[in-house]
Amino acid sequence: MRKPLVAAFFALAVAGAGAAPAVAAPADAQPATGASASTVTRAAAPALRAVNLAGTVALSNCSGSVVRFPNSLDTDPALVLSNGHCLSTGFPEPGEVLVNQASSRTFSLLNSSGGRVATLRASKLAYGTMTDTDISIYQLTSTYASIKNAYGISALTVQDTHPVAGTAITVASGYWKRLYNCNIDGFVYRMKEGAWTWKDSVRYTSACQTIGGTSGSPVIDQSTGKVVAVNNTGNEDGQRCTENNPCEVDANGNVTVRKGINYAQETYLIPACFTTGNQLSLNKSGCTLPKP
Repeated sequence: MRKPLVAAFFALAVAGAGAAPAVAAPADAQPATGASASTVTRAAAPALRAVNLAGTVALSNCSGSVVRFPNSLDTDPALVLSNGHCLSTGFPEPGEVLVNQASSRTFSLLNSSGGRVATLRASKLAYGTMTDTDISIYQLTSTYASIKNAYGISALTVQDTHPVAGTAITVASGYWKRLYNCNIDGFVYRMKEGAWTWKDSVRYTSACQTIGGTSGSPVIDQSTGKVVAVNNTGNEDGQRCTENNPCEVDANGNVTVRKGINYAQETYLIPACFTTGNQLSLNKSGCTLPKP
């Protein structure tokens, strides 16, 4: 999940030629501009749409997106989704869950071509963890309606059902202003990286060679335009279960290492943990996210 500055820039230069994990970029790194999107060929069933960068955000060290849930209202405070390991306070410890903490973190809001149209500000960190999953969710001082009216940007909707293997997806990085297109290759029962364990992770096909700074990017279903996961890591060196080298563990405890393959954490469980006004409610019926 960590990546030195020089390695992140080298990985960007050779993206597509070698493996590079989807990790947080250093806070002082500057995003590249003008990077072109990679492409993938897929049978036209179902009909696919061209995904762009509208609604994505750049953090100081990661990527993210402005998101809403199926029951969110335009008048609700908007939310930003990223990774738990992208928190400005550092990596949460295994078992640590952060809830409703004051935050004034800022996010650069992007339009479809990756141009910055606004700076959004958080009012709080609603939720953050690296236990079972790797997510952070910030509540903003702006509503969906105010963002739409001022900048013409709509939030991305988080799908509330489990993603499907074979789905054509786009990993949309606001940090690098770059799109990665591939498919969901399958799901990982348990993924271990250093001290952390994640459940039911998404594995990409090899075409998504994500790099440092793409952490927190929304993983978007090309047929629906909805967010089905959040990009978070990849196996860089072929090592077994170490930081920057996650391994797959099946239900019988068998370990598989896939050098150069990248991963994301599913997001379909998140909507069930938010109630009226986009307020976190971990005790809500159906909410299975880890609790403090």
